[in-house]
Amino acid sequence: MIELSVLDLVPVREGGTVGEALAESAKLAACAEAAGYKRFWVAEHHAMDGVAGGATSVVLAHIGQATSTIRIGAGGIMLPNHNPFVIAEQFGTLEALFPGRIDLGLGRAPGADMRISQALRRDLARVSDMFPQDVVELRALLTGEPELPIRATPGLGAQVELWMLGSSLFGAQLAAALGLPYAFASHFAPDYLDQALEVYRRQFRPSAALAQPHVMVAANVLCADSDEEAALLLTSMDQSFVALRSGNPGRLKPPLPGYRDSLPPSALAMLEHMRSVSAVGAPATVAASLGRIIERTRADEIVVSGATFDPAARRRSLELTKKALQ
Repeated sequence: MIELSVLDLVPVREGGTVGEALAESAKLAACAEAAGYKRFWVAEHHAMDGVAGGATSVVLAHIGQATSTIRIGAGGIMLPNHNPFVIAEQFGTLEALFPGRIDLGLGRAPGADMRISQALRRDLARVSDMFPQDVVELRALLTGEPELPIRATPGLGAQVELWMLGSSLFGAQLAAALGLPYAFASHFAPDYLDQALEVYRRQFRPSAALAQPHVMVAANVLCADSDEEAALLLTSMDQSFVALRSGNPGRLKPPLPGYRDSLPPSALAMLEHMRSVSAVGAPATVAASLGRIIERTRADEIVVSGATFDPAARRRSLELTKKALQ
């Protein structure tokens, strides 16, 4: 059976607090662990009122304390926002706290609009161009190969599993060149999915960490007792995405019956396109949809993304999804 993992944005509900969102993410991670998921990843986003995962390494320390066996990690750290040495220290610390459980997915996007570059005091255009060198430097800080003039402590020797993230051909090519596992962000950017996976597999060079290509595909997954219930729960995510693309992001809203019927054709088409790599419905529907995604991509793992206004519904979705694929 294919491995399943979880991607969480630490969503903040309308009327809720950041503290509540963090507590619910810890509950979700514990649920994923009990259900048999392989990994629980948190994504770095900034300056978004409805997303509380910006301080990703701190959130992962919180998640680690709530779990004991599931792998935890960043899906991902947007490396242009950071100094590689600091990330090596942070994730070396996490690996010391939770040995054998830490993943570090690396992305090139800023994770927010260009105001973030001013807030972070980073020239994101310049450091994005340096992304391949920064990835190599970060790997060297963790592995000691090649040896660098300065050592990250903690960090050096930490058994952190590095991943490359991407939504275009760039990440696929870099992952292949460095011999890293590759995760494609098809849950929100499906356009280059098939082409990127073909490039990654064809160009892959074995490394000390990985002998053959290893692909993770991200999918929007929401499983409920019926197709109708799942479709209603999905409208919370739909509202968030439309608000984001309209330049007015906010907190996660309650489900809204008939929401899609209220949208203009352009917004509906945008939603349908963005959700093209999805599995939404009752267990049988979700199993069939994921089966088609797996057959299409030949993925080694699927990471399920999504959010529900009622956190208990997301936990139930994880449980139903895992059982549906067994």
